[in-house]
Amino acid sequence: MCGIVGVVSNGPVNQLIYDALLLLQHRGQDAAGIVTQQERKFFMHKAKGMVRDVFRTRDMRALPGHSGLGQVRYPTAGNAYSEEEAQPFYVNAPYGIVLVHNGNLTNAQALKTELFVTDHRHINTESDSEVLLNVVAHELERATRGLTLKPEDVFTAVRAVHQRIKGSYAVIAVIAGHGLLAFRDPHGIRPLCFGRNAETVMVASESVTLEGTGHQFERNLLPGEAVFIDLDGKVHAQQCAEQAQLNPCIFEFVYLARPDSTMDGISVYQARLNLGESLAKRVVSTVPPNEIDVVIPIPESSRPSATQLAHLLGIPYREGFVKNRYVGRTFIMPGQAVRKKSVRQKLNVIGSEFKGRNVLLVDDSIVRGTTSREIVQMARDAGARKVYMASAAPPVRFPNVYGIDMPTKEELVAHGRTVEEVRQIIGCDALIYQDVDAMKRAVQAAAPRDPNGIAAALNGFDASCFDGIYVTGDITSDDIVRLNEKRVGTNESQDDTSRLTLPNATVSTQEV
Repeated sequence: MCGIVGVVSNGPVNQLIYDALLLLQHRGQDAAGIVTQQERKFFMHKAKGMVRDVFRTRDMRALPGHSGLGQVRYPTAGNAYSEEEAQPFYVNAPYGIVLVHNGNLTNAQALKTELFVTDHRHINTESDSEVLLNVVAHELERATRGLTLKPEDVFTAVRAVHQRIKGSYAVIAVIAGHGLLAFRDPHGIRPLCFGRNAETVMVASESVTLEGTGHQFERNLLPGEAVFIDLDGKVHAQQCAEQAQLNPCIFEFVYLARPDSTMDGISVYQARLNLGESLAKRVVSTVPPNEIDVVIPIPESSRPSATQLAHLLGIPYREGFVKNRYVGRTFIMPGQAVRKKSVRQKLNVIGSEFKGRNVLLVDDSIVRGTTSREIVQMARDAGARKVYMASAAPPVRFPNVYGIDMPTKEELVAHGRTVEEVRQIIGCDALIYQDVDAMKRAVQAAAPRDPNGIAAALNGFDASCFDGIYVTGDITSDDIVRLNEKRVGTNESQDDTSRLTLPNATVSTQEV
């Protein structure tokens, strides 16, 4: 999960891309990067850290041009601590291409060998995004064979890319002197949309990016579709996959996306309200509502679900935790040692909401259980008589291979355990999970409908971390083991240093 944006404009784009990345900061806090294009030159600045820390005034001044792209990084493969693996990535032939990528290639290692042996291209990092860039560059070279680049050549190249790569990918690339290319994997697992205003065409991970920068949302890219925006702002689009089906990642709606975004026509906020409504039915079957004094969300993503649940059960809704907004999302931070140290830095209790009460805590999901256990203990320390825990998502039992950092079964608290065993680990008095089918129905109910009441264009969801079904149809247990070996390297020791306390490394702006 990363946040990506690309723009073609009549005016300077550096500030626009910066503003867009701030709106996408929730999608990645490890590193940030911007590339702009002026004439045929690219200007790049990228470094580890938050957007506001990576870019200073001098950096922004060194990013001229009327087109460009940016990314906020959340690492799931490669080296989380490597400056070299911050995006965008650049390759100088053909034309000169810069690229940003959200997702995870499941056949990156095989492609890396293929690129070296057959295509004679060198990969210099462990990032699958650099592999993807070189596949795109090679196929563009094959499609044009030295001739002038036309939109049809771009679409020919993307068709070949779809045939070679596997996994999840939303991609934005700028081709020097020609325009901006964006495309999405044939299952639409990772999101991508575009819009415009009088001066600019923008492509971004979430609709909130468009709205927050003064652009009119136009539409989502279809699964398998490629969009090419020339430097005059003309949009060319073509379906480039033979068997495209829309199966977006359901975890986007549960946790990852901002609630004010609409993804593939589904309001994230409405989806979370629906999840709360469905969860309320599960709560009633486990804990009588008259035994619950108050419903308290674990901020932020669970608030809509908790609000709806409390409303339906007729139980007071209260804010019992105050979040420190200057600490990164614990789910995103690599390393359990970092997570353990950060929970109490991140949340503080309002003691009066807990003391002497039976409290129902509502979270969006429970992945590793580390945070949940800490929060339950915080509630008890604040004087709660009983602490019940409800999850708006089902148990996370399976590794995710499409770009979310939950790749090992051993790290998942629900894998191989009953609900009762998980309850004992977390330490709550009752544990209520959402049902898998109910979750899918709840999110699908928020999808737009055709005149017959059918959710338009939606084939289903990638819910692999909940149901173990991988929508690409090519994932085996051996693949999961292999992908786990390529996951982000972390240090679990007591000396593990949280990047919350480290200043960002100084990285100079480059002209590439």
